[in-house]
Amino acid sequence: MHADAAFTKVTLFISACAVSLPLIVFVALLARGAYAWSEGRQLSPEIRATVPFLQETGNIARSLALGHGFGDLFRQGTGPTAWLTPVYPLLLAGVFRICGIFTSGSFTAAVILNIVFSAATCVPIFFAGRKMAGVGVGATAAWLWAFHPNAIIIPFQWIWDTCLTTLFAALVFWLTLKIAESTRVRDWCLYGLLWGATLMTDPALASLLAFLVGWAAYRASPRWRQRAVIAALAVALTVLSCTPWTVRNYRHFHRFVPLRSAFPFALWLAHNHVWDPHAPWNARVTAYEQNRKYQQLGENRFMQEKWNEAIHFIRTHPHLELELFVRRLVAFWAGIDFPLQRFLQTDSLQDRGLILTNFLVALGTLAGLIVAWIRYREFAFPLTVCPVVFPWIYYFTQPYVRYRLPIDPVLLLLTALALNALMRTATDLARCRTAES
Repeated sequence: MHADAAFTKVTLFISACAVSLPLIVFVALLARGAYAWSEGRQLSPEIRATVPFLQETGNIARSLALGHGFGDLFRQGTGPTAWLTPVYPLLLAGVFRICGIFTSGSFTAAVILNIVFSAATCVPIFFAGRKMAGVGVGATAAWLWAFHPNAIIIPFQWIWDTCLTTLFAALVFWLTLKIAESTRVRDWCLYGLLWGATLMTDPALASLLAFLVGWAAYRASPRWRQRAVIAALAVALTVLSCTPWTVRNYRHFHRFVPLRSAFPFALWLAHNHVWDPHAPWNARVTAYEQNRKYQQLGENRFMQEKWNEAIHFIRTHPHLELELFVRRLVAFWAGIDFPLQRFLQTDSLQDRGLILTNFLVALGTLAGLIVAWIRYREFAFPLTVCPVVFPWIYYFTQPYVRYRLPIDPVLLLLTALALNALMRTATDLARCRTAES
């Protein structure tokens, strides 16, 4: 009797831990912190203070921290820029003001913020999964995120908006499920403001706006007029949130730049005559040459030139474009083009683990979509939109694995649905066999 009671208490305790959101977030923090500590101790303070900031975000944040405004993209006096949206550079500039510009302390603070953003993403994943299929699925998705290699590595490797964008994207997805049950004006206003903050952090998520807002409005009310009003309200608040930045861009560049100006350059990086079939993507593009051109031409003319060159390359290389499109599609989902070849050739266990993990997540996404349309059809549309619509911009530009991170929470949620369906099927089969025996 005592043994059975003790076993029951242990089982209940384990079950409670398995679905404990605070524990999941704590473990996520530990996993990311341990990786950052392990990698960081191998770098000298001089490297930590310089190398992570040798990119557009670091340079713009430096300009802001020095009081020069949102500009000086390559640490030269090139003036204002719209290369990035302002949220994360402003956040990093705040870090620089407190911890110093390009210091080891600033790098540590930026990594800690990334880790917090990444671990906090467990929260909207948990609640979104719980809403769709119960606490078990929510906890499974959150645990998968807690140990997701991409989510552990990227907070340390990239001082960029990626982790904050991912948190915003997960919040948008969760609140889309919640707002679909409300017609309150206040709720839809807050939803629109959240979208505005998200797009001012990473405009790539704009591809999901119409689909998610439209679905939520359709679900929220049976009346078309009310659907149109609440959807228009959310979109209006989203646009209003971005309008000051757009006005600022027009004042500086005398043309309509709603969020970012850098898309022509991203397109050119993937479609240019510097392309090397034996090198990954833009490996032969030299930063020095592009920086020099940018300084000579200014941002407007530089972007126009890159747009013209990219479009010309696409039109004159149709067969090559098809090959590159397929390679980018594979790389987006596998983490790298030619994943099987790279998996067999590499001696790095970490690289093999990343390739295998990305493959399994892609497989789990496909299986989860099938399960969603069979068992959770009321939520199938928003679950489908994220992996189907969002990646297209990267099929035509750069398919780095960090660009997929904003939708990885939804991909892991789909994987959790697939695992839950698999477990239920296995349980049902076991019960049938027990009944037959």
